[in-house]
Amino acid sequence: MSEIVNYFENISSFHRSIMLVCGISFFWFFEGFFPLFKFRYKKWRHALPNMFFTITTVVINFSMAFLLLKTSDWIVNNKFGLLHWIPNLPLWTEVILGVFLLDFIGAYLPHYIEHRIKPLWMIHLVHHSDPNVDTTTANRHHPIESVIRFFFTLLGVFLLGTSIGIIMMYQALSVVSTQFNHANIKLSKKLDRWISYFLVSPDMHKIHHHYRLPYTNTNYGNIFSIWDRLLGTFSYYKREKIVYGVDVFPDKIKNTKVLSLLKQPFESYQKSTNKKLY
Repeated sequence: MSEIVNYFENISSFHRSIMLVCGISFFWFFEGFFPLFKFRYKKWRHALPNMFFTITTVVINFSMAFLLLKTSDWIVNNKFGLLHWIPNLPLWTEVILGVFLLDFIGAYLPHYIEHRIKPLWMIHLVHHSDPNVDTTTANRHHPIESVIRFFFTLLGVFLLGTSIGIIMMYQALSVVSTQFNHANIKLSKKLDRWISYFLVSPDMHKIHHHYRLPYTNTNYGNIFSIWDRLLGTFSYYKREKIVYGVDVFPDKIKNTKVLSLLKQPFESYQKSTNKKLY
């Protein structure tokens, strides 16, 4: 375990970029052979705006990474945070607790809040307005949302007292997990259900992208599904009935234009008609 932590403590930006690219490439390839939905779209053209937002997310996270490093150094040197206040904590337990709780504070919590506070929901809508959810949708976040989520992760690091190795490990798992659960792949229902008892599976997360309430406000998890199950936000819906997008921004053309998506959080949206979009 110490060797794994040491690797992530010293992981280079190049290696982190390779993980991102390889993850997208793998699930992109897998989608072609076992698609859940056979979208009528040009896959590469759909990916372009999503890749733009993936790049902005990477740039924002890399440019502010020094805050994570400085915070982690301070809490480790001063023995501050939950993980430092538990006596005689073995390294493997520290790693599991660190990743587990960072997933709650850095992913589940901001996601839940974004769905509850209107200005934040307007920003988060950029992610939900994708009419064809696939692995490239994973990091389709407005730059403002990327900043918000970064500071939630920073808060988690401060409260938990996680070392930089655990932080980097969490972020790597988070990237792969979100690419996996957004991927347009069709697993057997039984396998998907078994996965969802512990991890966020593709079917579980696709329900969150259904355009109608109450399903949009469920299944907030990123890596671990236990947060939704413990906090009463887990739901089940037949995957064949899922319709992607949001009924308040139904224009599929605008929802694939980078400039339109950058302006989307500041625009007035249409009132919900509760009619099927597509």
